[in-house]
This record gives sequence, structure tokens and C-alpha cells, in this order.
Amino acid sequence: MDSRILLPALLLVFGLATVLAQTAAPGIACETKNGTSCDECLKNVTCLWCIKTRSCVTYPVRTILPPHALCPLSEARWGLCWMNFQALIITLAVIGGIIIIAFLICLFCCCKCENAGSKRFEDKMQRQANKTKTKQEERKSEMKQRHEEIRKKYGLSGQNQYSKFA
Repeated sequence: MDSRILLPALLLVFGLATVLAQTAAPGIACETKNGTSCDECLKNVTCLWCIKTRSCVTYPVRTILPPHALCPLSEARWGLCWMNFQALIITLAVIGGIIIIAFLICLFCCCKCENAGSKRFEDKMQRQANKTKTKQEERKSEMKQRHEEIRKKYGLSGQNQYSKFA
């Protein structure tokens, strides 16, 4: 696999593993962390840090992305302070697109190679059949020639002598 694809994928996996490894502190509301740092807010995985307002809010789980009124995507942080939602969405879209394109290319190449293989096999079988047919015709003509020589040798080259009795 290409290292240009592998490195961002590994970073994404390790980033998500870090986020999932964090434990939520039960009973501590995210709003109590307002005015603190991003790291302090994001110790609780249910919290979302907004850089613009320097506020810590509970992540709106009913919506996939936080609404713009709560915090713009470029300013929102969840799980890791250095990764914003906008970059995360673009990265995931690019990686998803690359995976889909790679899958389609592999699918196309496999189908094309399979067809090319069957075409080569058919051509080979056709050549072999033509070769066999040519050899058979040569043997047939050699047999006819040998029979003619035998007929000439024994004087049977003319019309069949017994055909007049039929």
C-alpha cells in the first residue's frame, strides 16, 4: 500500500483510538468547564470545545455535526484539540473517495484482465484447433495419395471393375 495513503489513515485511526480511549466523567457537566483550556474540556468525551467563544458545551448527539449557531465547524474541537470538524470531514471524504476509486479501478482491472485471459485462452484453443485440422487434412491427403499409388501399382487406377455388375 502506498505510504501517502497509509500515513494519514494511521493518524486517523490513532486519533480516533485516542478519542475512544478517553473515559467520560459521569456527572460532570461540560458547561462547568467554561473558561478553562481545550485539553481540560476534552477530557470528557461528551464535551465539545469552541475556540471562538472559548466555551465548553455538551456535544449535541442528536445531530451528527454541531449546528453553526452552537459553534462553526472550523472552530469546533472534539476529542483532540488540534483536529477541527471541517478538516475531519474533508479528510474522511477524501479517504472515502480514494477507497471507492481504488475499488472501482481494481474491479475494472480484474474484469478486464479476466476477459483478456479468456480471449487469450479462446485464441489459443482456436489456433490449436486450426493446427489439428490442418494436420488431419494433410494426413488425409497423404492417405489418398498412398491409396492412388497402390491402385496404380496393381493396375486398379481406372473405374471399379465390379461397378458394371451393379
